[in-house]
Amino acid sequence: MLMKFFRLLKILRVTLRYGIDEIALSGLKVPRTMQLLEAVMFWRDLSAPRGERLRKALEELGPIFVKFGQVLSTRRDLMPPDIAEELSLLQDRVPSFDPDLAIAQIKKSLGAHPDELFASFERQPVASASIAQVHFATLKDGREVAVKVLRPGMKDTIDKDIALMQVAAGWLETLWADGKRLKPREVVGEFDKYLHDELDLMREAANASQLRRNFANSDLLLVPEMHWDYCSPSVIVMERMHGIPISQIERLREAGVDMGKLSRDGVTIFFTQVFRDGFFHADMHPGNILVSTRPETFGRYIALDFGIVGTLNDFDKDYLSQNFLAFFQRDYKRVAEAHIESGWAPKDTRVDELEAAVRACCEPIFDRPLRDISFGQVLLRLFQTSRRFNVEVQPQLVLLQKTLLNIEGLGRQLDPDLDLWKTAKPFLERWMSEQVGWRGLKQKLAAEAPRYSHIFPQLPRLAHQALTRLSEEKDDQKVLLAMLEEQRKTNLLLRTIIFFGAGLISGLIIAQILFRHYVH
Repeated sequence: MLMKFFRLLKILRVTLRYGIDEIALSGLKVPRTMQLLEAVMFWRDLSAPRGERLRKALEELGPIFVKFGQVLSTRRDLMPPDIAEELSLLQDRVPSFDPDLAIAQIKKSLGAHPDELFASFERQPVASASIAQVHFATLKDGREVAVKVLRPGMKDTIDKDIALMQVAAGWLETLWADGKRLKPREVVGEFDKYLHDELDLMREAANASQLRRNFANSDLLLVPEMHWDYCSPSVIVMERMHGIPISQIERLREAGVDMGKLSRDGVTIFFTQVFRDGFFHADMHPGNILVSTRPETFGRYIALDFGIVGTLNDFDKDYLSQNFLAFFQRDYKRVAEAHIESGWAPKDTRVDELEAAVRACCEPIFDRPLRDISFGQVLLRLFQTSRRFNVEVQPQLVLLQKTLLNIEGLGRQLDPDLDLWKTAKPFLERWMSEQVGWRGLKQKLAAEAPRYSHIFPQLPRLAHQALTRLSEEKDDQKVLLAMLEEQRKTNLLLRTIIFFGAGLISGLIIAQILFRHYVH
């Protein structure tokens, strides 16, 4: 409890130092409170842009807050553009932890000391991040591997910081005029789930295995093989990959890599993941990408770090393809209709109003050549416009938009003349053809064939059973009708008896009265 109190004091100190209270409270429902705070804190220098101050504060608060800032930078549907841009500069780089702790973690998770498991193990890590760090090693059969070890004590640290974030989110939602729309508690809840997913390294290993299988026969992308006998929730061992970091452009040129082809291949890989597999690497920043220089795989992309992946179902892919094609055909009415048909925009939304908003937001984009148009910016503009119409932006699409911006930036850094539309259009058209064309019908029939192959031989028996049930139902219906007819007759008889009895009794009473009258 005492440690939690000191942690809260540090957060308050950093908040005041960088003027984060000024950012958060600028939208207070009671403006006078903000004016009072400004008067009390007159000594602070808040001349730096608010996004920069927020970024520096998160860096000082540590790796969990840095990761939170990274997640916020992807929520451009919620964050102001200047803050989102600044948060995207956050780097998940922290000092490595003691190698003895890493060895203890390996021994605890895999049941043996690294000296017993490996022919060699490098104590000095080659990479370190907030969640884990990586050591190189060699298996006893001579294969080179990378050993990723979870940072000790991360779960307790995460739980404590998340609890404080939830308290702060509750205050913001209560006090901030825009708090309910931004849903701070839901954002923190998503972050909590995201972090706890990253704590299970087996999930990352499974993601890598799936991506490797998807590109097993591809000459575009290499994914390290997982050595499952050495994997656990806190330690994973994978094939060591050799290549040049994609950010080192001069080294790539000196090695003879075709930069134009490399740029186009990156876009092709991304759209293949999205529209063919519906499963994409969602953390493809330059630090996670190498380029192979080995003769047998020269020029291929190498993907690393699979803690964050995105998944899209057929509905999501249909939404994306329809919107992209409609955008580049300037069919804004179709964009508006797609939003309402998908259920993401309220059913009572007027198509013409949404169409006009989309046109006003996106028409300026098309003043530039197609090759200069950013797919990521198109999606971002779409999300920002959608916010006015209470459209719920799906988390998987926000993740996609963030990844798409990374890919575009990387592709144009490699080749400024990259035409994304030219590369992407075949994928979009093929997807639409597979969904609504003859090709799509054939594929769906082929996919359903195994199921139908079991049903067809049973059709005569199923038909006989259905006819038998129908006959029985008809017999049951006849019995029911007969019972209803008997009930009707019985009800008629009862009514007759009741009326007759009532008349008889009334007659007797009247006769008795008349008799007494005449007697007297």
